[in-house]
Amino acid sequence: MNTRYESAKQIYASFGVDTDAAIAKLKSIPVSLHCWQGDDVKGFDTDPTKPLTGGIQTTGNYPGRARTPEELMADMDKVLSLCPGAKKINVHASYAVFEDGEWADRDKLEPKHFKKWVEFAKARGMGLDFNPTFFSHPKANGLTLSHPDPEIRNFWIEHGKACIRISKYFAEETGIPCVMNIWTGDGFKDIPADRMGPRMRYKESIEAILSEPFDFNMVKPCVESKVFGIGVEAYTVGSAEFALSIAAMNKDKCLPLMDNGHYHPTEVVSDKIPALLCFFPEIALHITRPIRWDSDHVVLFDDETKEMAKEIVRTGSIDRVYMALDYFDASINRISAWTVGFRSWQKALLMALCTPNEMLAKLQDEENFTELMVMQEDAKLLPFEDVWAKYCEECGVASGAEWFAEVKKYEKEVLSLR
Repeated sequence: MNTRYESAKQIYASFGVDTDAAIAKLKSIPVSLHCWQGDDVKGFDTDPTKPLTGGIQTTGNYPGRARTPEELMADMDKVLSLCPGAKKINVHASYAVFEDGEWADRDKLEPKHFKKWVEFAKARGMGLDFNPTFFSHPKANGLTLSHPDPEIRNFWIEHGKACIRISKYFAEETGIPCVMNIWTGDGFKDIPADRMGPRMRYKESIEAILSEPFDFNMVKPCVESKVFGIGVEAYTVGSAEFALSIAAMNKDKCLPLMDNGHYHPTEVVSDKIPALLCFFPEIALHITRPIRWDSDHVVLFDDETKEMAKEIVRTGSIDRVYMALDYFDASINRISAWTVGFRSWQKALLMALCTPNEMLAKLQDEENFTELMVMQEDAKLLPFEDVWAKYCEECGVASGAEWFAEVKKYEKEVLSLR
């Protein structure tokens, strides 16, 4: 291993790349691991036997789904042990942990309902991110923050404010900023008679949520857009233009969040990242893999994943972009799904850090497009595998598929008994 890495290191150095520095840098970049991959977005505050509603759909019924907070956290621990790099934990409000028969509706959630998540994160030296849950609830039938009924709308506003207070609790307890993402599936199945009305109500609702006091250095509210969802095919209230405008008009207390599954099939978020970074000090990402639409497939080491990572690195924006995974595949082993996705994004970031970005940018600025193409293609064959293996070795995890043996063992000894 050391011989192969030393050889790879020298080859990269000839391109002006310091692989030791790349490895050291990646170790410091936190990526948020989403809790909802482990239980198919069921959560703990509603009946888990009922189907998801509000533009959310999970396909598959692979055995071994986590049914309790304890099972979910144990599964996450297994994933954490198989993945290199720095981590955070991303929690949805529906994952409140109630004890001693207590229950609170979403507008009444309190920090104490997430104490176990804080204990879990602090014990592992990690921060926490958070998401209000505006779906799979009796009052989330079609519209929430944009609902014409003020009673329903206020219920969800209070939920959003409660989530800001919980995000403050996460940040205060861990000492690490908490990214709190606002996304709703609000919209209509067929052509609406009024497009502006729901958006004005949505705007006012988000501004009401953001009126809850918080320190923007430690709590990072975001607004996430979407093209369409199941049951809201014709019109989505929180469109890309809407969400981006909300963030732009509230730059002192709100960030834009892009989910790369929430755009038209021909759009790529890799191109949008540098565009937003021209105007926003910070942005947030939900990283997924769409197939034709927001299908939330497991993140792979594919072209767009690589391009997104490249744009974060070569713009010098690693410290300006909050990165979180967001997918939920129930058709395969969930531990494997989590692990493949996390490791794929780690690979993409490391490859981006090991790309001769300065050299390539110089060729572009000199308008030497012929050599630029040649060098871009040549860089694709740099011995990345050896750098990845070194990084994994230093993080104490397997670099190849050996980790899957641990997943099969865990499935046999734990998941199959559920």
